[in-house]
Amino acid sequence: MASLTKIFFVIPLLIVAVFTEPAVCADRLGGHVVQLTIEDAIGPATDDYIERALESANEQQAELVVIRIDTPGGLDTAMRGIVKNITNSSVPVVSYVTPTGARAASAGTFILYASHIAAMAPGTNLGAATPVQIGGLPQPSAPNKERNKNREKEKNDKPEIRAGNDAMKNKAINDAVAYIRGLAELHGRNQDWAEKAVREAASLQASEALKLNVIDIIAISMVDLLKQLEGREVNVQGQKHTLQTGGRVIQQIEPDWRSRLLSVITNPNIAYILMLIGIYGLIFELSNPGAIAPGTIGAISLLLALYSFQMLPINYAGMALILLGVALMVGEAFAPSFGMLGIGGVIAFVFGSIILMDTQIPGFGIDISVIITFAITSALIFVFVIGLAVKARRRPVVSGLEELIGDTAIVMADFEHRGRVSIHSESWNAISNVPLHEGQQVRVIGITGLTLEVEPWDKITEEEEP
Repeated sequence: MASLTKIFFVIPLLIVAVFTEPAVCADRLGGHVVQLTIEDAIGPATDDYIERALESANEQQAELVVIRIDTPGGLDTAMRGIVKNITNSSVPVVSYVTPTGARAASAGTFILYASHIAAMAPGTNLGAATPVQIGGLPQPSAPNKERNKNREKEKNDKPEIRAGNDAMKNKAINDAVAYIRGLAELHGRNQDWAEKAVREAASLQASEALKLNVIDIIAISMVDLLKQLEGREVNVQGQKHTLQTGGRVIQQIEPDWRSRLLSVITNPNIAYILMLIGIYGLIFELSNPGAIAPGTIGAISLLLALYSFQMLPINYAGMALILLGVALMVGEAFAPSFGMLGIGGVIAFVFGSIILMDTQIPGFGIDISVIITFAITSALIFVFVIGLAVKARRRPVVSGLEELIGDTAIVMADFEHRGRVSIHSESWNAISNVPLHEGQQVRVIGITGLTLEVEPWDKITEEEEP
């Protein structure tokens, strides 16, 4: 349950943030090489990290920014944000797929094409850039042999947009094709293969990518990369710039507290857990007003979850099913239905959790073990814990003034309307509608302030006789 343990690092990160300067505010070296790293799935945290690191590099007037890439892809919105920051950077940006065995798949391919220089290490690959949409977009069918022949013959012509049965799929693919072809044209790279990477999920290894003019350099190390970049001319915002990388200091910028915090809370598993903690906390606070702690923790968790969800691809039908499932399990606790509400609640909760993340992009799904754990935990909490609380609330009162009602008292002295009685070894004022005698047993039928309303037990017995 690695995802569950990450949740406990959120608060410490917030505390450290108060006393820690962001990592991007490093020494202003000037003329140095900035090294960034993109690993794993690309999401909002990656976009935030690259944006602020590039801003810092521009402010420091760095000579070059090198982004080391090893990613299976990521969210389209985050990828486009990174591409926009790269293309608008006044400092040349080199994307370098490394180390050996790394990849720049899907969104990584777009970033590689957007960079001023595209480099790869031997044994790496790029491609498979077909977009994945709502609920997961199926891979487009491979073109038939005749279409492949026609495309080879007309490779220098602008490809026509292929119609398909799924309008939404074609819309996403055509948009991605136009986008990546524009990036390829911007830096004079192979546009036809870029389109093939989107339409057919094509991939290339480093040596083939260099031959096809998809990348510019193959470098075995960072030192080799900087050596090959020395004296190379690049186009930065319409102006020619000659790189001078020899002997430059390399400044590595790691994600700071903000990026790390964002990376934690935008993890779908963590966002899911935060949402459930928020819901449970508010439910317990409302069922037991004044507890404070559950409500406070629940409110903070729910706000963090909502902040995460607005940056993640959320299926609102899944969210509705989760809330319905919780409501049904609460209903089972308050109005037992021989398990029907509880079972329905668990089913709705599980299905809602499965479809909550509206994408099949690697790294942006909720682990099934987390879903099952919380489904079982939720069922136990609401069916048993809340059920026990409701049963306890329905039990007769055994303490306080209300507990005296129905109990037996002894008259301490004769009186007709107002007098005193003894109950639980205490002397109480009492009133009665009938005369009472010393030592007579009476029953408490009500309380007004500090005065007991009583009546004789023998009267009650007479009324109950047929």
